[in-house]
Amino acid sequence: METVQNFIQGQISESHSQRFAPVFNPATGEQTRQVVLSSAAETAEAIAAADKAFPAWAKTSPLKRARVMFKFKALLEQNMDKLARLISNEHGKVYSDAVGEVTRGLEVVEFACGIPHLQKGEHSANVGTGVDSHSLMQPLGVCAGITPFNFPAMVPMWMFPIALATGNTFVLKPSEKDPSLGLVLAELLKEAGLPDGVFNVVNGDKEAVDVLLTDPRVQAVSFVGSTPIAEYIYSTASAHGKRCQALGGAKNHCILMPDADLDMATNAIMGAAYGAAGERCMALSVVVAVGDETANELISKLKSQIDVMKVGPGVVEGPENDMGPVISSQHKDRICDYITSGVEQGAALVVDGRDIRIEGHENGFFVGPTLFDNVSPEMTIYQEEIFGPVLAVVRVPDYQTGLELINRHEYGNGTAIFTRDGETARQFSEDVLAGMVGVNVPIPVPMAFHSFGGWKRSVFGPLNVHGNDGVRFYTRMKTVTSRWPTSVRLEQHSSSFVMPTM
Repeated sequence: METVQNFIQGQISESHSQRFAPVFNPATGEQTRQVVLSSAAETAEAIAAADKAFPAWAKTSPLKRARVMFKFKALLEQNMDKLARLISNEHGKVYSDAVGEVTRGLEVVEFACGIPHLQKGEHSANVGTGVDSHSLMQPLGVCAGITPFNFPAMVPMWMFPIALATGNTFVLKPSEKDPSLGLVLAELLKEAGLPDGVFNVVNGDKEAVDVLLTDPRVQAVSFVGSTPIAEYIYSTASAHGKRCQALGGAKNHCILMPDADLDMATNAIMGAAYGAAGERCMALSVVVAVGDETANELISKLKSQIDVMKVGPGVVEGPENDMGPVISSQHKDRICDYITSGVEQGAALVVDGRDIRIEGHENGFFVGPTLFDNVSPEMTIYQEEIFGPVLAVVRVPDYQTGLELINRHEYGNGTAIFTRDGETARQFSEDVLAGMVGVNVPIPVPMAFHSFGGWKRSVFGPLNVHGNDGVRFYTRMKTVTSRWPTSVRLEQHSSSFVMPTM
């Protein structure tokens, strides 16, 4: 059986570990390969390669680093089909959604191509008599990225393009559930001209993670995953003197106002709730419907659309499915347990996705789109992140009650409002306690030149990913104040008539 190995010092590195984890095709339930679970020593080997490569890469001009990013961008575009099919086969999301994932990651690469401008620093002349000050945005050293299963391309590309462009070296620890894409990205970076050792991939579990969090050569750690793990990552990395940005869980609400365009809102809510089988940290999992009439009409429209949804494999011949499987058998069982708890705690189960059967894929990890009405805040399905295709509708009498409901929740990743009223939308944008807000936009993920990050227990650390926060996270500021003796003069120089180049 094929084994997914590590990528260290510019090449595939066969592990000596005797521990492995199975990798499945979620649509069939079949094991397709296995991934090595690296030892602490092998993880340290990847860190050592990155540490050795850092001095030369940090001294490489930003222009040359940007050219590597430009070539990497072109290679991503050329290999889009290959990357998307690999994501679909290991994660399960439908092909077009996988293409969208790679595209959103590619946008961060495009942003990183502008690093000569983004890393310029500042300058002030004559801060004192004959004294100038300027700042340098210098790289940190070895940086690590620990990424989740739900976006094996996009989330790593939230991190390493900016880290590399600013002059750092990088060790990626992908999810062991869909690890193959990390190696393909490493090979494309090498093809783009990235020097050996600058980017490394180490596969593993907690043993590898703990080395990344404690090794003194690692200067910064980026993480995306669940809140309990994010809190552990942040506290451990911080205790060992590292910078850390750790993005955790979410329970993203939207408020549906009575004046909203119900057809537009329904279409938006459907895609946001059930796209990627709900396995998104920005998935819309709670609709706060203002007024019973609004809720009743929404439930009717949602049910009509759910009834005609096509659920099946991510890659098919012919018309594409709307939704694929979830990542694993264990996660399927977990989602079904949440649905059962919702019924037991008194929510109205409008559509039940637990017993869906896909012809020819009976062993696949499928959960059908599920809809609950009359959900209340004390219920488990309201309080906890399900990370599956389960949508809860909560009924409230007015806007203010809905706003307070959202603000009381422990998570504050993303939120949205559907309304035609500009004043209400503006007030909501100012008052809601969440890091990303959509106005008639269900998944308000910022473009790469803005920063992505939530509030409350959805994030640990002061700086978010990509955008200007990303550049700040992967660099540290040094301010130089200088005065030059007035007696020093260059009396002689030679003329040159050649265009200066790098």
